[in-house]
Amino acid sequence: MDTVIAAPTTACHVVTMAYPGRGHINPLMNLCKILALKKKDILVTFVVTEEWLGLIGSDPKPENIRFASIPNVVPSEQVRAADMDTFVEAVFTKMEAPFERLLDQIEPPPSVIVADTFLFWAIGVGNRRNIPVASFWVMSAAAFSVFQHFHLFAQNRHFPVDISAKGNERVDYIPGISSTRLVDIPFIDGNKQQMLQRIQKSIQWVAKAQYLLFTSTYELESQAIDVLKAEFPFPVYAIGPTIPFFDLAENVSLASHDDSDLNYLEWLDCQPRSSVLYISMGSFLSVSSAQMDELAAGLRDSGARFLWVARGETRRLKEVCGEMGLVVPWCDQLRVLSHSSVGGFLTHCGWNSTKEGVFCGVPFLTIPIVMDQLQNSRLIVEDWKIGWRVKEDVGAGSLVTREKIRGLVQNFMDLESDEVKEMRKRASEVQQISQRAIAEKGSSETNINAFVRAFSQCQAC
Repeated sequence: MDTVIAAPTTACHVVTMAYPGRGHINPLMNLCKILALKKKDILVTFVVTEEWLGLIGSDPKPENIRFASIPNVVPSEQVRAADMDTFVEAVFTKMEAPFERLLDQIEPPPSVIVADTFLFWAIGVGNRRNIPVASFWVMSAAAFSVFQHFHLFAQNRHFPVDISAKGNERVDYIPGISSTRLVDIPFIDGNKQQMLQRIQKSIQWVAKAQYLLFTSTYELESQAIDVLKAEFPFPVYAIGPTIPFFDLAENVSLASHDDSDLNYLEWLDCQPRSSVLYISMGSFLSVSSAQMDELAAGLRDSGARFLWVARGETRRLKEVCGEMGLVVPWCDQLRVLSHSSVGGFLTHCGWNSTKEGVFCGVPFLTIPIVMDQLQNSRLIVEDWKIGWRVKEDVGAGSLVTREKIRGLVQNFMDLESDEVKEMRKRASEVQQISQRAIAEKGSSETNINAFVRAFSQCQAC
């Protein structure tokens, strides 16, 4: 705790608290690095659980970012994987008290609290202490609007709905959202109502915050963001993509991931331009084992070059996939996606992966699993037109066969196809939109500067 209670010379102190999951911690840390690199007299205290401190505490970061920890909410992440409901309930009920005790110990006093939207109780903590709170939403603005206006589905007799019968029916009454299939709406079938209610509770608390931060690029979701700006009485900032783009210009060491398979960058260097399909299904949830087997067999039969990040299933998938590519347990995803030999991204459509693929200008094959991934796939395929769906049907338990995957991958990686050429051209255009946003005078850069001015206007920051 010595590093926490110390009071370095600083004009502004930003305290951040992330939901204890990789997809939440990464974008918040990226925002912290952006803030810390802007001005050396901004101090950032990044609060994590003890488990996450052990996982990321030694990661490189600017000198004006420091870690602080609170006790774990559950004994280990294995519990989270085995019982998601218990884990989420613990996050909702057991983190507030230790976080508030930590605030009593840290110096200097916080200028602002940036808290994951799911940590709704942080807004109450800030309000009681007269500390402004920025609610940090780690999904798309489209997903926020869906949850914000979920009551409209019931009003229109679309909740709950039988997805197998009506999943392809389209609705166009969600503010800021283009026409969407009901199957692409999370929880629309009425299952997992407890999880839906938790998300809606978190969304309802946002109205009591002082700022709302979207990890999106304004130009890519302008309609949804404009709707939400009009609905809240405080500043709403689109500050995305909040990915580690600043690392691309640096020679980041991979030594901490010592594995014989980490020659993947050298392997990519030897492949033809845009010839490799990169595959990653995320860091936590995944498709069924049976679907993984079909995916592996279809990929093998397609003859396409590939780089597949498969975590614990590396050895098994290597045996199925054949010799046309690599299967590795980990990679620097943004560096891989930006490599000239990578020509496509087969993804579960997590928001961080979606933003990274957009930033690197690669087209997508989408295979969403749950939650906001469904809306992200819709954005990719229908709004931005930079990808294809792997799975078009609405049967929740149906498998995409190896035969379909083989044909889809072959067509997707056919650089001579007019359809593929048009999709790749559009991906390049969307890439430019994303990259311009973080450049000087870009929309995200402007919004981050406005946010810093807003929380520091009464201080010499």
